[in-house]
Amino acid sequence: MHMADALVAPAVAGTMYVLSTGAAGVSIKKIREENDPKKIPVMGVMGAFVFATQMLNFTIPGTGSSGHLCGGMMLSAMLGPYAGFLTMIGVLLVQCLLFADGGLLALGCNIWNMAFYGCFIGALLIWKPIMRNSASKAKIFAASIIGCVLTLQLGAFSVSLETLISGVTELPFSVFVATMQPIHLAIGFVEGLITAAVLSFVHEARPELLWGVGTSKEVGSKEGRLSFKSTIIAIAIAAAVCGGVVSLFASAFPDGLEWSMEKVAGTAELEAVGSAYETAAQVQETTSLLPDYAFPNSESLFGTSFSGIVGALVVIAIMVGASYAFRFFRNKESA
Repeated sequence: MHMADALVAPAVAGTMYVLSTGAAGVSIKKIREENDPKKIPVMGVMGAFVFATQMLNFTIPGTGSSGHLCGGMMLSAMLGPYAGFLTMIGVLLVQCLLFADGGLLALGCNIWNMAFYGCFIGALLIWKPIMRNSASKAKIFAASIIGCVLTLQLGAFSVSLETLISGVTELPFSVFVATMQPIHLAIGFVEGLITAAVLSFVHEARPELLWGVGTSKEVGSKEGRLSFKSTIIAIAIAAAVCGGVVSLFASAFPDGLEWSMEKVAGTAELEAVGSAYETAAQVQETTSLLPDYAFPNSESLFGTSFSGIVGALVVIAIMVGASYAFRFFRNKESA
């Protein structure tokens, strides 16, 4: 659901940058008040895992479309809404700058559509209430599916609304929203199943890594099958395999947004003219060393594998670096 710059007017893009930056500022403040430095490696590894799994487009049968995880619900279920939101920003930033996936001008929109709803609506209004008294596989599956479906519907609707306000006449609102919502309903359901499977693994391995699963006494009564270190290593290996190997078999069909644009406008690539668009494009052209997750001017499959591994490592570096730069969990240090 990564929006290109042509889908948003500069005024809309600026507004969404302000809203997303405000949510990021609140998140930084909240995290700095926490006392859980163990979240730092989890932020890095889970960010890498979400980056890698977003490369795995899965086909939606009978549609000619594909989908991929957003990841906000998964991250916030493990890290909480604030750390999850900042981790999603790290993922989207790397995708935008290093791989030209999603427009730079539209980055504020993409952060809001793909990260805000999953991390705040999904975590606070769905995951936390369901997990308040106890955690079980049934509850994890219910929360994951409901959360992913709802938050992806909100994100898809926001895309349609942002194009409407931006005056993108090639995508009439009523037709566009009627196309976007059903396809993202299917994508959200599949994402919910994948999210539930990952969180169920974590629940068995180290239940205390799940956010808001109940009282500390309850968590302590369930002995994890793996150590904290082993769980982190297992997720890191899964990220490497997904990004470096499984990504080679991703669906070639257009994702839900591109598919909807083709259905409505006949093309997934709209043009926009203006200095703001030109400047954003020039910046991305400079920073995107691996455009479209491939070596420039090359069709080598190794470029995809290389992109998956390198991108995951960059996400880890950014999240760990940001954790120390912004002094996350500083209460523990001061203590």
